[in-house]
Formats: sequence, structure tokens, C-alpha cells
Amino acid sequence: MDICHTAYQNYPSVSFRDPGGRLLNMKGRIIRVVHKSALPDLNAYLGSNAVRDFTAAGRLVNTTVLDPIGLNGAAEIINSAKNLDTDDVGMILEHEKIRFPSFPYEWPPEMLYRAGQLTIELAERVLVDGLGLKDATPYNILFSGPKPVFIDVLSFERRDSRDPTWLPYGQFIRTFLLPLLINRFFNVSLQQIFTSRRDGIEPEEVYRLCGLFRKLRPPFLTLVTIPCLLAAKNWKGESNIYQTNASNSSEKARFILERVLTHLRKVLQKVEPKSRITSAWSNYMSSDNSYSEDAFKAKGAFVEQTIREFRPKMVLDVGCNHGHFSTIAAQNGSTVVAIDSDARVVSDVYNNAREKNLNILPLVVDLTRASPAIGWRNSEWPAFLDRAIGSFDMVFMLAVIHHMLVTERIPLSEILNLAADLTTDLLVIEFIAPADPMFQHLTRGRSALHQDLTREVFESVCTQYFDIIRSQQLDSNSRRLYLMRKKRCYDNA
Repeated sequence: MDICHTAYQNYPSVSFRDPGGRLLNMKGRIIRVVHKSALPDLNAYLGSNAVRDFTAAGRLVNTTVLDPIGLNGAAEIINSAKNLDTDDVGMILEHEKIRFPSFPYEWPPEMLYRAGQLTIELAERVLVDGLGLKDATPYNILFSGPKPVFIDVLSFERRDSRDPTWLPYGQFIRTFLLPLLINRFFNVSLQQIFTSRRDGIEPEEVYRLCGLFRKLRPPFLTLVTIPCLLAAKNWKGESNIYQTNASNSSEKARFILERVLTHLRKVLQKVEPKSRITSAWSNYMSSDNSYSEDAFKAKGAFVEQTIREFRPKMVLDVGCNHGHFSTIAAQNGSTVVAIDSDARVVSDVYNNAREKNLNILPLVVDLTRASPAIGWRNSEWPAFLDRAIGSFDMVFMLAVIHHMLVTERIPLSEILNLAADLTTDLLVIEFIAPADPMFQHLTRGRSALHQDLTREVFESVCTQYFDIIRSQQLDSNSRRLYLMRKKRCYDNA
């Protein structure tokens, strides 16, 4: 099972749990070292027609078999990888690198749902080629824009043609179905689930959340209540329940397995995320959002002009809300990572990006308390900031820094310092003065704390890290847009 498929430079070994091999990051190249014992399954994978179809469609990670010469001297790095027996190396692969890796605790629920769909589709399609999936976890999937991509080639194995069981059945329920279930019906965030539970959530945990009426209704009855009641029984011969129960024919076994996967697909549809209650910011674009129509158009024109002039490859949109400016950047050729702390609006960004095929990766991330490094020795899933710093040549901070200043009490100099770390070149930032109605709303009578924040003070702090290229006043004196370029002498250290 893949734990991480990342460009983070400080972790040369980014996967260590899979007995079939190791995934290494070698100076930005994603290299998989496959053990000799895993070669029969890997060769079957490489020869699969279904695998070729999914790879061609961009739904399976593109993989190249490397000759040792193709490593360009990387053998030394492989030799230095901890606990790697170089005598057991059977094959070396190189995978296409996903530009910005993300993890389930940063996804809106719609992304987990699409990842679940891909998992079931793969499991169904490879049956024709005599293969099966031995893992069913969302950590096997990364997103390239709004498109899920399955990345763990060692999750595929040759299956016993007479075995009708799908061993990852329980794992799929714990990591896809139950998280989607409690997110939809109890508004429990994926962050709450996956930051503390690598393998998802157990039915017993959900059962305790339910009242009697809900316990007896689908999908809770079959996903939660019945499994809990069965688990509570004193099983006789419990040690035998995991024994292989081979069918008397290959056709019957495959039929049963196909029915199991069809059932899971139907249950997945029952927990598909739906429009939920409005959040604090879900109506921001349709209500009084502090801008006149002319001012909002001027803001959009400023952003679009900047994108067209400088053509950034990678854009980070901080506090993206419904993704209006992310969309402008993506429509003009940029790859965009759009972050917001409000999962409801991030869902809207994802749905729009998927519908319009925009290269936008929307994530539920609060920059003031971004995802930490977690997992074994805090090294399996790198922190959001470790992935983000140095990855973007343009950063948007539009109508967001007053929230960081007031709500989170982050000093202006710290905000600009982080902005300079995040971008390798350009920053588009919006200054909002304390006299602004939204600023006043956020301060809740504590406006005296920010009375010294003037345009002159703002620009003075900015010029410690950036050169101001241009600025534009919006239709009030309290909001102004800036385009800035990071000072070449600025030291990230």
C-alpha cells in the first residue's frame, strides 16, 4: 500500500510498509524498487489490457520500467536507502510525478467519493485479466487537478480464480463508506477522521452516534448495525472465519466477486455527498460580499491581466472561497491548488473544476493551521507547508489577510514572511483597511488593536520581502490590490 507519492525532497524513502517493494524520491524522480518476490504479480499487472486502458485514460499512474543505466547514477541513492536489500531488487520502475500530492484529510468529501469510484472500477475491470486488488485505501490515490489517479502498482496481484472473496472489503468500508456516511449525516469532517485513523473508522464508532430510528434504516442498518451485532456475538471457531473458502468453479467465484463489487458500488452511491446546510462562507459570492459589481469586475480584470502577462505555471489560491479567481488562472493555463478552511465551498470548487475540466486541485486547508506531518515518525505524510514551500511561482492572497490578522491574530510581518516562502516569484495580495465593514465585523469592537494598520504601514512591511510592481484601488478607500515580486535577496532560511 502506498503511503506517499510526493515531491518532498527531505524524505528519500516515502513508502516502507509494502513487502513487495519501496518507493523512493530521488531528487524529484519517483522511483519504485520492486522485490523479486513481487515480480510475478507485477509482470501480470504490466501485461494487463485493463491496466493499459486505465493508464491511457490518466486514471492509473504512468509507469516506465527502467534499465539500471536509466537511473543516471542513482544506484548510490538506492544503496543508501535504509533497510533496503539491494540483492533482492527484481525491477526498478519510474512513475509519473503528480505535481502536488494531497491526502484524504485535506479532501472535500466529493474527492473521497470519486476515489472510491475509481477503486471499485479498477477492481472490477482487472478481474478479466485474472488480477485482483489487495488494498482498498484512499491513500493509494492522488489527484491531478480534479481527476483521481491510482498510484500503487503493487496493490495488484494475481488472484486465485476459484476464490470468491475480496479481502479489502472491510478496508473499503472503513476508509470510504463509513467516512462518507458520517460526513453526510453527522457533518463529521474527513480531517477529523483521517488525521487520527490511518485505516478509517469502525462500525462501532458510528453505531454510538446513532439513535434507534437511524440504526434501523438503510444504509446504517447494513453498514453499521448488523456488523456491530454480529461482532458482539461469541463466535465459535472464530479463528476459521478468515480461511479461504474456494468455489467449485472459476466462473462461480468470479460471479460472486462481481456481485460483491456491484453491491459496494451501490452502497457507495447511497453515501454520495449531497448539498449540505449552508456554511459561514457558502453564500459569500451570492450575498453582499463587500464589493460593488464594478469593483468585483475590476478585481477579476486585475487578476486576469496578471495571469496573462506572467503566465505562472503553478498558482496557490489562499482562501479561495468558491474559486472564482482560481478559475481565471486555470482557464489561462495555470495549474492551481486552491485552499480554504470551509469544506462546503471547497466542494463547490471541486464540482466546478470537474464539470469544466479545469486544472484545479481544491483542498480543505487553513493556512494558519495547515496540515501537519503525520504518520510513522511524522514522515509518512509530509506537512502541507513542506509540500507547498517552493512549489508555486504565484500566490493569491485575496480578501484573506484581514481574517488572518484579526481572527487568528497572526502579525502582518509573519503573513508576508510566509507568503515569501510560498512563492518563488509573484504575489497578488489584497489590502483591506481597518475601516472596511468586513474588517469591522471581524474585530467585534476590538478595532483599536489594528488602528495603526494603514496603507503606508502595509506597503512598508511588504517591501521587506517584495518589490511592488503595481497596485489598483477598488471602489472604496479600504480595499486595494497589489502585484508584487519576491526580492531576489530574500533568504528563505
